[in-house]
Amino acid sequence: MSARSKARKRALDMLYVAEVRELPIADVLATETVRHLDQPERASSWDYARQIVTGVDEARYEIDHVITDHAQGWSIARMPVLDRCILRMGVWELRFNPEVPDAVAIAEAVELAQSLSTDDSAGFVNGVLGAVAGGRAPAGDDRAPSGRTVAEDRESR
Repeated sequence: MSARSKARKRALDMLYVAEVRELPIADVLATETVRHLDQPERASSWDYARQIVTGVDEARYEIDHVITDHAQGWSIARMPVLDRCILRMGVWELRFNPEVPDAVAIAEAVELAQSLSTDDSAGFVNGVLGAVAGGRAPAGDDRAPSGRTVAEDRESR
C-alpha cells in the first residue's frame, strides 16, 4: 500500500471518528498528532492525512453541496456515515488537490468503499465521484470515468 493510500485510510478514520462521535475535527487532529509523535514509522502518511482532513473540514459546506448535486436523489444525511466520509475525501481531492489525477482520486475512494463499506457503496461512490469529475458514470453505475469497470480500471494501472 502506498503512502498516499495509507494517508487516505488514516484521514478516513479521523473523519469517521469526528462524525460518529460528533467531535470537532481540531480535537480529532490533536489526538492523532499525539499518536503520530508516538509512531514515527507512520510519518510518511501523516502529512497528507492531515492535509485531507483539514481540507475537508475547511471546505465542508461546498463539498457537501457538490455531493448533493451529484448524488441523484440522496441527501447527505441519508448516506451511510462511512460513504459520506469517503465521498467528502474524494470530492476534496477532485476539486481542491490538483496534484491528484481524477482517476486516482476516484479509484482510491472506490477501493476504500469496497473494502470498508457495503456491497453497494463502491458503485455509488464511483458514480457520484465520476459525475463530479465530469465522467460519464451516473450515480450507482459500476464504471470508472474511463468507461471500464472499476476492476478493469485497477488492472490497467
